Amino acid sequence: MRVVTFDIETANWMDETGSGDPADLSIAVVGIHDSENDTYTCFLEHELPQLWKILERTDLLVGYNSDHFDIPLLNKYYPGELSHIRSLDLLQEVYGSLGRRLKLDTIAEATLGERKSADGLQSLKWWRQGEVEKVKEYCQKDVELTKRIFDYALQNSALKYRDLGALKEIKLNTSKWLTGEAKPMTFTLGF
Repeated sequence: MRVVTFDIETANWMDETGSGDPADLSIAVVGIHDSENDTYTCFLEHELPQLWKILERTDLLVGYNSDHFDIPLLNKYYPGELSHIRSLDLLQEVYGSLGRRLKLDTIAEATLGERKSADGLQSLKWWRQGEVEKVKEYCQKDVELTKRIFDYALQNSALKYRDLGALKEIKLNTSKWLTGEAKPMTFTLGF
């Protein structure tokens, strides 16, 4: 099964668009991990056509807050409908089990003992200063954390978080995460 783990950094912020819709933002960088060749890659906005060819052959798209944020934003650029790709939003899985939303950094620190390298506001600041490589590195780090959290959840059927200093576990049903058939997409493959 081909799994693509991904994350997006934006070139602007919600308060600048006057909207709460992620699709009103602009993409700066999309970072991915492709399980087919075990590689990490970043795509700038003008490089997105290269990403479509990967996504169209993906069995599962994995992200953190991706169903609400990343997929609607990315879909704005795609010539078809990305919501047809089977997706797994780790934040939704956490919410479904715990009943509340937790930040990626909260899960990463408790589950992996690692923290994010920065935050979205810092990424936006780097982008505006023309420090594209720093934005790519930050995005890539978030993809790495998301992939490792996904892998940990698959192995342990749980993730961890801290609540008032106490380490707690979030039980997850991962039994169907890697099952099922993908729906092939051909919007940009030239068929």
